[in-house]
Amino acid sequence: MMDMKLVVNNKPYTLNIDPKERLIDVLRNRLGLMGTKEGCGEGECGACTVIIDGKTVNSCLVLAAQANGSEITTIEGVGNRHKPHTVQKAFVEVGAVQCGFCTPGMVLSAKNLLDKNSQPSDDEISVAMSGNLCRCTGYDKILRAVKIASQEGKQ
Repeated sequence: MMDMKLVVNNKPYTLNIDPKERLIDVLRNRLGLMGTKEGCGEGECGACTVIIDGKTVNSCLVLAAQANGSEITTIEGVGNRHKPHTVQKAFVEVGAVQCGFCTPGMVLSAKNLLDKNSQPSDDEISVAMSGNLCRCTGYDKILRAVKIASQEGKQ
C-alpha cells in the first residue's frame, strides 16, 4: 500500500492505494465518480477518458500511482444539469448523445481540445476525437457538436 495525493475536479484527496490499482478503479470505487466508464479495459474505446494535467488519457491504462500529485478532471468536473458546459450543451442540441455510455469520454476529449485550441479545424476535431469510439451515432453529430461548441467560444 502507498499514500497518494491528487486533485480531482478541483478537490484534493489523500488516499492509501495498492500500487497496482488502476486510476479508473480509484475514481469509480473510492471516490464514487461513476461518470468515467470502463468499456474495454484495454485503452481502445475511450469511454474511460479523463484529463490528467491537461492531457486526455485512458484511465483504464493508468496506474493510480502514476497520477500521484496530478490534477484530474472527470465528467463530474465539467458541468452539471443546472450549468452544463458548452460542449455538453452542443451534444444535446445536435443529438450527439445516444446511449450515453461513450459520452463522458467524448465530452472530455472535446473539452480538452477546445481548451487548447478554441477554433480547431474539422481535421483537428477528428484527430482529437479519434480515441473515442461510439457504436450509436456514426460520429457526424459528435463532430458537429464539437464544431458548434468551438463557435460558441465559451470553453
